Amino acid sequence: MKMVFKRPGSLKPAQFRYCPGCGHSLVHRLVAESIDTLGIRERVIGIAPVGCAVFAYDYFDFDILEVAHGRPPAAATAMKRVLKDRIIFSYQGDGDLAAIGTAEIIHAAARGENISVFFINNATYGMTGGQMAPTTLLGQRTTTSPRGRDVSLAGYPLRVPEMLATIDGASFITRTSVDSPGNLLKTRGLIETAFRYQMEAKGFSFVEILSPCPTDWGLSPEDSIKWVQSEMMPVYKLGILKDVCAEAH
Repeated sequence: MKMVFKRPGSLKPAQFRYCPGCGHSLVHRLVAESIDTLGIRERVIGIAPVGCAVFAYDYFDFDILEVAHGRPPAAATAMKRVLKDRIIFSYQGDGDLAAIGTAEIIHAAARGENISVFFINNATYGMTGGQMAPTTLLGQRTTTSPRGRDVSLAGYPLRVPEMLATIDGASFITRTSVDSPGNLLKTRGLIETAFRYQMEAKGFSFVEILSPCPTDWGLSPEDSIKWVQSEMMPVYKLGILKDVCAEAH
């Protein structure tokens, strides 16, 4: 039987310019499919990061805003408070969110802003050449840690969902991956949950997504998937860290 894969209506008929094996194209499709399933495209406003997904407006067929590096949660806060009927989400990488944007994401969660955040973790600064990021693993080699990340110099990798899960204002915090068909399906469901919680005014939702970066890791697309599984997942464990709705039952 021939499989037919229809392009989601929330994606423009444009070819992705991401590197072969990059996880951004997968996540873009999952976000678009979730929006189509929920029937909210005319209400959605997305915020693109300063990073590899900076040109998200070339791919998503709904309103996209570009803001300063690390500031998407602040812009999302303003838009949601003024346009309460809109569905606002930020799409951010680990440099954008976990480095220059650390304060923004923490305080958005602390305020319990009714927004959805999708955090792409590929353990490196992708767009600017593969420098060490807050999420770079101990011993991982990058252009700025050629001998591997040294804890005595750079400290430990930052586990953002675990940190946000301790904040009272956060409602839904989870980590997932795009390393396998099964996890792709789970990731789509978690993205839909984050949108649905916003639609139901349940507060701040955050989905971290482990994503391969073959180019900066110096690996083939196939080996980069294996690296996510063997190296990233033991450090960044998958699962729901906080769900106030589930805890209420």
